[in-house]
Amino acid sequence: MVILEVRGIVKSFGGLRALQDVSLSVEKGEIRAVIGPNGAGKSTFFNVMTGLLAPDSGDVRFEGEQITGLPPHRIIRKGIGRSFQITNIFPRMSVFENVQVALFSHRGKGKNPLSLARKFTEIGEEALALLEQVGLAEKYDSSASVLSHGDQKRLEIAISLASGPKLLMLDEPTAGMSRFESRETVALLRKISREQGLTLVFTEHDMDIVFAISEKITVLQQGVVIADGPPREIKANPEVRKAYLGEEISE
Repeated sequence: MVILEVRGIVKSFGGLRALQDVSLSVEKGEIRAVIGPNGAGKSTFFNVMTGLLAPDSGDVRFEGEQITGLPPHRIIRKGIGRSFQITNIFPRMSVFENVQVALFSHRGKGKNPLSLARKFTEIGEEALALLEQVGLAEKYDSSASVLSHGDQKRLEIAISLASGPKLLMLDEPTAGMSRFESRETVALLRKISREQGLTLVFTEHDMDIVFAISEKITVLQQGVVIADGPPREIKANPEVRKAYLGEEISE
């Protein structure tokens, strides 16, 4: 079953065409990487799919429903979660409060969520369960600002999961992490996807991670899809090797 269908996306900024007739089809439960050199258009593509940017032409469908041009909050409520290259958390709140606020907000109880916490004990239980899922339960009362970069990324994943997504889109989930943190995060994402049947679409510069976790890979170069397929085909594709100058696509 196809969960995400993107067809003919075009997006320009002034005289610069960032995306040129970009298409993508993702099946339910799939782990899909979108890769490409710097400036290939990956973040722009993500922003179009999640409503932060409106395309000049083309359409995006989620579970068969047209979502092109919808604002981000409506897209989230339809079942698409999103994380960003720059960690998007509340640093002055505790780890627990970050997830708690996300849960309240998703359920329409976000006007003054902390004051309502005692009335909704189930929200607190769900927040702890999400923190347990991403390995942060023991740090629930720590300030988010003191977490390591890797743990802040984990917290952002928990916040994204609080909306109950069917599809989770991650923009460079291991950016800035140590090699150890990156391996842990990859294992976490694979575990979450398998246990929940969650579809993952992510961008990433670390090719070891891409080939370790992806079931299919889409390659962008200068806003154009130059390859799309399983990891083995992508590794052998001469256009992909040329785009990366043979430096990152290793045997």
